[in-house]
Amino acid sequence: MNSTIGNRSIFERVFHLSERGTTLRTELIAGATTFLSCVSIMVLNPTILAAAGMDQKAVFWATALSSCIGCLWIGLWGNFPFALGPAMGLNSYMAYTVVQGMGLSWQNGLACVFTSGCVFMLLSAFKTQQHIVDAVPDCVKKAIGAGVGMFIAFCGFQSAGLIQKSDSTLVTVGDLSNPGTVLALAGIAITAVLVIRQVKGGILIGILLVTVLGLFVKDPVTGAAYTTLPTSVFSFDNPAEALAPTLGQLSYRGMFSGPLPFVLGTIFAIVSFLFVDLFDSLGVFLGIAPKAGLVDEDGKTPGAGKALFVSAGAAAVGAVLGTSTVTIYGAESAAGIAAGGRTGLTACSTGLLTLFFSPVFLMIPSIAAAPALIMVGIFMMEPLSTLDLSDFSVAMPAFFAVAAMPFTYNIAYGVLFSMLSYTLCMAVTGRRKQLSPTMLILTAVFLMYLILDAIF
Repeated sequence: MNSTIGNRSIFERVFHLSERGTTLRTELIAGATTFLSCVSIMVLNPTILAAAGMDQKAVFWATALSSCIGCLWIGLWGNFPFALGPAMGLNSYMAYTVVQGMGLSWQNGLACVFTSGCVFMLLSAFKTQQHIVDAVPDCVKKAIGAGVGMFIAFCGFQSAGLIQKSDSTLVTVGDLSNPGTVLALAGIAITAVLVIRQVKGGILIGILLVTVLGLFVKDPVTGAAYTTLPTSVFSFDNPAEALAPTLGQLSYRGMFSGPLPFVLGTIFAIVSFLFVDLFDSLGVFLGIAPKAGLVDEDGKTPGAGKALFVSAGAAAVGAVLGTSTVTIYGAESAAGIAAGGRTGLTACSTGLLTLFFSPVFLMIPSIAAAPALIMVGIFMMEPLSTLDLSDFSVAMPAFFAVAAMPFTYNIAYGVLFSMLSYTLCMAVTGRRKQLSPTMLILTAVFLMYLILDAIF
């Protein structure tokens, strides 16, 4: 009994549970919810980077270890309930554009990621990220939150099979007769009922329930059940043996030699990793921090610089271990926050589960996480209700944040277009004085990036 009280006091001192209005049980449930929401990424990241010639098992453990380090770092140092892991868009960029398209080796690709992470950390040392967060207008912050919610929900619709690609309309309704889609729809309905009834851990229950039902429902494409039981629940390979093919293999050899277009392309690849990581992290942070109660009465988010520094450092660590850019997760963190996560204990529990229970990743089907992602998307629409959308200078940046993120499948571009449109509105309506020096610098950086993106 005394041991239990002592343990709880340690958690209280480190994570300030009562101050954040949460409990040990709630934080652990939130961590488990976030963990289960990470399944598809932990499985897909090694598969995608294998296309670049990397060892799949080594990348799997690099993914698990870098995610664990990032989660523990942001949880213990920043006390934020955010999960970190390899960004899905940037792993594809590294495999298919940097390696296959540009002709760089995967070792060079990791060097690009490492360099971008170090530059990101340097910006943190000068508190650049905190200045950016504080300079973002309130209407843009709220719109970014809703935009991230739309992006998360869009991912959920994809995972559920409710939408699919179309040659004529780009996106169309999925096959509603597919057993997996039907199971996902049932999961959405059940999760919604649990949330409406305010059942503790309702989102986690929804994920687990769909996972169990998936044991009895077969995928018509593969003929196998959607949920496959793991051979073991607990697994931990020898880190030295598992990571050997990728650990410390990043290399700068040959990156800056050759024709000028090749060298410029390499530099732009580094800039792209940096830009997307910075503004992806920024967008996610601004989007989900309010839901975690991390915004003060002035609309600012204390400690934002810490969170973004960890995101930068985790990218560099991940490159050394052997994976693409590690960053703050939006959808997965939001799922944990929706389940009640408010402190770094959520992040720490997620990280430990990620490292030690890796076989479970292979068990949870993507259709099980879909209901949680859609519920989170619904939750994150709320900030739009406080915006005066009759004012075009508010409506325009809000629209671009909400529309651009799912349409471009990129959170960073949603932030970019929202902030550029805000600057345009302020300039043409005679409110230039409302544009801070930081906003003007960001506008110039955004425009330059768009020009370089068009060239390369």
